[in-house]
Amino acid sequence: MKRTREDKAMEIVWQSPAIRPQPQDYIFRDGRRHVRPYYFEFICHVKNRWAGKTIVDLFTHEFKGRPYDYYVSAVKSGRIQVDGEMVPVSHIVKTSQKISHFVHRHEPPVMTWDISILQEKPDVVVVCKPASVPVHPCGQYRKNTVVGILEAEHGLAPLFPIHRLDRLVSGLLILARSASKADYFRQQIEGGMVQKQYIARVAGEFPEQEQVVDANVNHDARECRSTTEISQSGDDTPIKGKTACTKFTRLSTNGIHSLVLCEPVTGRTHQIRVHLQHLGYPIANDVLYLSKHVNGRSSEGMGADRAAANSSPSPPSGFRENLSTEPVDSDEDFSIDPMCTNCPNLVPKGYDVYEEALWLHCVRYSAPGWTYECPYPDWASLT
Repeated sequence: MKRTREDKAMEIVWQSPAIRPQPQDYIFRDGRRHVRPYYFEFICHVKNRWAGKTIVDLFTHEFKGRPYDYYVSAVKSGRIQVDGEMVPVSHIVKTSQKISHFVHRHEPPVMTWDISILQEKPDVVVVCKPASVPVHPCGQYRKNTVVGILEAEHGLAPLFPIHRLDRLVSGLLILARSASKADYFRQQIEGGMVQKQYIARVAGEFPEQEQVVDANVNHDARECRSTTEISQSGDDTPIKGKTACTKFTRLSTNGIHSLVLCEPVTGRTHQIRVHLQHLGYPIANDVLYLSKHVNGRSSEGMGADRAAANSSPSPPSGFRENLSTEPVDSDEDFSIDPMCTNCPNLVPKGYDVYEEALWLHCVRYSAPGWTYECPYPDWASLT
């Protein structure tokens, strides 16, 4: 990259995914793990619908997280380049050109709960994932992930997660230490050989008898929300979404909340959450799926999914940009970048640092020849 005199004076080191997380990358404050902001190159290729626009108009219209004046300055300074070269602000982009955006990246914080290593073998690592931490790089997160933290603090790399848990879900997470071992696990999962168990704390007094929900799950990635749909008798209209089935068994109840064992037969996005909502017993602190029409639940002060959309992967053909807008207290533990739209704040703008961990926890995965389990969380006690 051709750097300006200002950049040279700042001694900028541009990072890439090949640069691995280090212990010194993290700042711990007020019960949260922050990532020291760093310089990073985002890359995408020009889509057909972008062709013919000026480079500044392209960014202004497609990536609205920063103002027009920022993009003008970024092009002029070389922080936005086309095919590895600086261009004028009037440059017209063409299909398939490579566009690089060099940014001062601020990652959202996660809670400082430890990632407990339950088992460590030559070919497998099993951990208890805390809520708030994504499993692998996605959206605004790269270093503040289970994979990143395990590499930085335990030297565990490479790691291949063989299943995923939503960022706000806690519990058992199995990571293979080789691609061949990951393929072994995935073949078992795809072959229907793996049994999965979760526990959830739901609103209301769940029925004593086992409940089975067989309802399609239709996930809207833009809204970060799923819905269920069941075919009606005599209705030939095709139903949307993917087939999904979950079995539920009540473990205990105090009349206000119930602890429920959840056994998903399939693995759709938000499947357990939306199937519990479908039954009328949503997870008791799950704002995204709580319904006002079901008695005996309270959503006051709950916020499990306030930042869910920001943690979802961006469209694969575009940049992964920070689109948040609310600042927090400034920080003195990192260098201030004069062009950064987040500095001097440590947390990305608009991120809700007071979100709540979801009351959904993975407790057990098993298949012929192996079983892995994770302890119950504190909220699983209804006494």
